[in-house]
Parts: sequence; structure tokens; C-alpha cells
Amino acid sequence: MPTPLTILFWPESAYGPTNQCIGLAAILRDRGHTVVFAAESSWAGKLAPLGFLEELVDLAEPEPSSAGDDDAGKFWTDFIAETAPEFRKQTIEQLESFIKPTYQALTDGAKYCEARLREIVAKHRPDVLVEDNVVLFPALATSGAPFVRIVSCSPLEVPGPGVPPPFSGLPSAEADQWDAYRAEFDRTHRALWADFDAWVQAQGAEPLPELEFMPRTNAANLYVYPAEADYLEARPLDASWTRMDSSVRETDEDYVVPAEIAERPDDSALVYLSLGSLGGADVELMRRLVSVLGTTRHRFIVSKGPQDDQITLPDNMIGAQMLPQTKVIPQVDLVISHGGNNTTTEALHFGKPLIMLPLFWDQYENAQRIDELGFGVRLNTYAFADAELTDAVERLLADTDLRTRLDRMGADIRGRDGLRVGADVIEQVGARHRGSVD
Repeated sequence: MPTPLTILFWPESAYGPTNQCIGLAAILRDRGHTVVFAAESSWAGKLAPLGFLEELVDLAEPEPSSAGDDDAGKFWTDFIAETAPEFRKQTIEQLESFIKPTYQALTDGAKYCEARLREIVAKHRPDVLVEDNVVLFPALATSGAPFVRIVSCSPLEVPGPGVPPPFSGLPSAEADQWDAYRAEFDRTHRALWADFDAWVQAQGAEPLPELEFMPRTNAANLYVYPAEADYLEARPLDASWTRMDSSVRETDEDYVVPAEIAERPDDSALVYLSLGSLGGADVELMRRLVSVLGTTRHRFIVSKGPQDDQITLPDNMIGAQMLPQTKVIPQVDLVISHGGNNTTTEALHFGKPLIMLPLFWDQYENAQRIDELGFGVRLNTYAFADAELTDAVERLLADTDLRTRLDRMGADIRGRDGLRVGADVIEQVGARHRGSVD
């Protein structure tokens, strides 16, 4: 029995990073460790029932009208909804109109909550602190206990000269396009990065890597991506990095496919459609997808998103605002996704082909990676023709060689048990620290 540790998690408020951390934390909880979640305030009451301690954190001055709001992740849901028109632009244009404002919001949040995070750290005195986010919160890296970074976005979040730049969605084989994108990132982000780096150092943390918002020199670094899709040969990482080939939480409730779509003709497949907790807020896009897919002979399970009351499903579909995704995907034949890292890696974990409709952030690079490796199809989210979508569905479902290959790959990924690999790293880091101070 390992020595009980106190482990603090601080995930980004969105569902993807929080769910990823819940998966790791549940393993560590079951091993007898005390798990504390520092969570953005809209997560109130969502984590304690899972056996974790909750410490709530505001990322900005609370609005009086938001008192009692139970929409977990509301901070980022609102932010994405306000900037959604930018998703129709080319990725290089989004650098100034979306990526920079997102980093600005993240760094502003880090500055706002620094004092509160220091209070939480002082109260619980964790043996190891784990952050799953894209900017550093210095309170976690300056506590004297070891700091573990998790990259639950695409591994291109850690840049390198041999791989496409993050957020670009550019092909791996077309390096001639990378320099212009990198130059535009430098132009749009250098001042913001320099200001944040100076503030990070003023809080007592080490300088950040050039034009990066998270440190690399940590007690340990984890990232979530299957080996079969990784960029490791093109962008080697040092020994501090551990790949979790997948991180599929085991806390979702079971899901029974309703009879009205479970019983289907032999030529009808079962397909899962989800644009994630944030992408689903684009009601116009969701309605179009439902309309086009409603013309096919297939059956669909639809994660409708936060505006579910505005989306009417045809007879060949069932759905809900949110679904236990990790229990749905194993039962379907195909996944249609926005390309969020959780959904992408979960689909590969269960050996399912993908149709990708990226909206923002790392979704472009995940979609590009799936397409260029032949594991699925990337479509233009706002400009695809109806026939492009329906043809992609039929083509992937008919490709028995691909389905066999993905089925075998999924078995290999599941066998590598990334969730426990990551939990082991966190536990070992904490145990070494505890041993050094006892």
C-alpha cells in the first residue's frame, strides 16, 4: 500500500481537461490518496460527489446575476459563444482575432486568481500539484512541492522545428507553409507573452520558454496521444515527458442504446455525433448536421450541447444535452467530431474511424492528423457540401480494411492503459517528494 499523498489538480475549466483530470484523480483516489480539485466556481458541487475535495476559484470578478448558476464550465462556454464567428476564418487569421484573445483571457485569469490559489496550496500542502491548462498558474509551480504539467490538447502544444505549428492545422508534409504562420504568431503574441513571462517571474517562477506559456522543466510532464498518431520522431521529447496513449475516464455511467435505434436494418450503422461541450453551442451548425445526416439510412446518437432545447432531432436520431461519451463510443461504428483531443483519442482508444469538423484551437491539428494518417476524414466545417458529409459517412463505413486496422490499433492502445501510466507518474513524483521531506 503506497503512502497516502495529498494531490492537487488544477484543470482548465472546460469539460475536456476537467474530465481528463477526473479520470486520473479517480485512480489515485482509489489508491487511498486525498485528491483536491481547485476548480473554477461554476464546477461547484460537481466534483465532491466523486470523492474529491473541492476548492472553488474565480477567474474573473463574479457577476451578481451568476449567483447559483450551475452550468459547469460556463466561463469558457460564454467566451467561446462570443467569439464563435471567428471560427469561419482561416487559422492564420484566427491568430489575432481568436487565439490571442483566448490567451489574453487565460493570462488575465491566472493573474486574477493567483492569491486564491496560493491560499488553497497553503491550506492543503499537497505532495504534488498537477495542472492541465495551456498557461502557467505560478502558485502551483512555486509551492516547494513538485509540479506536474499535463498536455491534454494535441501534442503540438509543445512546438518544435520538425512539426507543424500549433493551432494551424497545416499538413505535416507541407513545411513550406509553417514559417509564415510562425511569423504571424510571433507578431500577434510576442507582447502578450513577454508581459506574462515577466509577471510569472515576478511571482517567483522560472522564466518561460520562448513564446510558450507553460514551462517544460517540471518534475514530470504528461501528454495524451496514441503512439500511432504521435509526432515523436519529428519532435523528440526529453525523459521528463511520458505519453499516456489514452486517458479514458472510468467514472461515466453506463449507457444503453435506446430500442428505437438499437434495432436497425442490416445496412444501417450506428453513428455518434458530438461537437463537444463548446462546439455544440453553435446551433446553426448543429441543425445543419442533423438535417443532412437525417437523410441517411443510418441511426445516430447525438450529444446536442448546451442549446439542446433548440435542436430537434429526426426519427433516425436520439440524443441529449450531454451523454456518457466513453460508454457511447464503444457501441458505435463511426464518430463525427469537432476534433477535441478527448473525443479524438477516445475514438482511437476504441478503434473507431472519425469524421472531423474542427472549430478552434487544437481541433484543426487533430483533424489534419487523423486525415493525413488515414484514420478518418477532415471536412471544412462551415463550407462542406451535403454530399461531402454523407459520402464520407458511407466511405468510412464501407472501408472494412480500415475498420479492421483501427480495431486492432484500439486493442493495442487499450492494452497500454494510459490512464494508469499517468496516475503512476503522478504518484511516483509525490512519493519521492514525501520521502525527501519525511
